[in-house]
Amino acid sequence: MKIGLDILGGDFAPKATVEGAILASKLLSGDQKIVLIGDQDIAKQHVEQAGEDPAFFEYVHAPDNIGMGEHPTKAIAQKPDSSISRGFQLLKEGAIDSFASAGNTGAMLVGSVFSVKTIPGVIRPAIATNVPKIKSGFGILLDVGANADCKPEMLPQFGLLGSLFAEHIYGIQAPTVGLLNIGEEEEKGNMLTLAAHPLLKENDRIRFIGNIEGRELFDDKADVIVCDGFVGNVVLKLAESFYVLTRKKGFSDAFFDRFNYEQYGGSPILGVNAPVIIGHGISSPEAIKNMILLSKSMIESNIIEKIKSAFN
Repeated sequence: MKIGLDILGGDFAPKATVEGAILASKLLSGDQKIVLIGDQDIAKQHVEQAGEDPAFFEYVHAPDNIGMGEHPTKAIAQKPDSSISRGFQLLKEGAIDSFASAGNTGAMLVGSVFSVKTIPGVIRPAIATNVPKIKSGFGILLDVGANADCKPEMLPQFGLLGSLFAEHIYGIQAPTVGLLNIGEEEEKGNMLTLAAHPLLKENDRIRFIGNIEGRELFDDKADVIVCDGFVGNVVLKLAESFYVLTRKKGFSDAFFDRFNYEQYGGSPILGVNAPVIIGHGISSPEAIKNMILLSKSMIESNIIEKIKSAFN
């Protein structure tokens, strides 16, 4: 197993990314390697400074970096020696089994679609995130940013992608699917949700339980919640603020502690032909570690082949 990591992506790279890789490496077996993609000399320097053996990692020299403000499509094309471009080239060639980065989200999406490509039958890939539940565990929310505008027929596919991920990565048996809406009644919503609701209801590949409101996100009503990427991203950013707000207010709560993004590491792009994970721009070493461990779980579960079979 070879887990690819962009060490130049993120606000605190490369120090935080390399330190995260070191933390993750201590939890991997001998036949599982982390491939550090970025400036090779800097990578080895950080590993040595941490008192670790540089030989434990593999290195791919890619000295250029795609900045957060750069145009994704142009940057991927014009910077073939960037860590993200090189990572996707390696993923396409099969030299690595997964690729993760806390860098430019747009470049990660473009790289996914144009290198390893979308799984046949999937209209558009979606980004998924975890939603902590009050009692225990968590659900899956998607899309949270890949598709700001969606066609109605995309939402049942998001439901299936989320269900497969919930089942095979998190062990949720027969996950239920809810449509995020402004009311429980079928006739509520905007043009997208009104058109998507009957398509979700008719889809026998998922356990659709109807509309769910924003106040029901954190209870046990649905394991998988689907929405367009505009709504999903607003929900994600709002939910991320809960943990920060509790800290600013000076109190600790076990439920709100589970909104700490570091626990989950990153968000998978579901619907492409290889495991790809996007990390938060402010990723700490702990977040990078968990992003690598999620990559490992996606490889071990053979989730990509399971998605391919479902859409065949």
